[in-house]
Amino acid sequence: MKVKNTDNQLGVALISSLSDHIERYIKALLDQAGQNGLEIRRIELAELFECVPSQINYVLKTRFSNERGYIVESRRGGGGYIRILRLEPRHQQGICPWIYETVGESIDTSEAEALLARLLDYDYLTKRDVVVIRALLEEETRQISEAYADRLRAMLLRSMLMLLLHGS
Repeated sequence: MKVKNTDNQLGVALISSLSDHIERYIKALLDQAGQNGLEIRRIELAELFECVPSQINYVLKTRFSNERGYIVESRRGGGGYIRILRLEPRHQQGICPWIYETVGESIDTSEAEALLARLLDYDYLTKRDVVVIRALLEEETRQISEAYADRLRAMLLRSMLMLLLHGS
């Protein structure tokens, strides 16, 4: 059976791919900038990637959020800029107490995803770890009410992360 590739499907694939490229580029710049963070003009990024500035805004909003460990300051208008600062998860006693505080007693799917993305970004977890955690959380919370699912998700996520990160 032949699958048709509609213009809409192609458009979504191109946008996703472009977003991935923009994200990788910004993360590489952040790596070079170090702890001082990064300041860049939105229009320069848009010109570099041959896209509209709103595409840059989309990437910043979805991939450089506070939940993912970034602070983004933006000034629009002529000469507008974007300042991005990466916040590494830290706690005086190590990563495990930070995980316990961050997960808490209840966590929804989007918050869990953001946490996993952040831990992956900082090399606390591997891609394989994240895939396994996602699969387990999905399987175990799929058929229960959302209120219980959020509590169960928090318990499972805390347990898995403590197991994987204990001593690192």
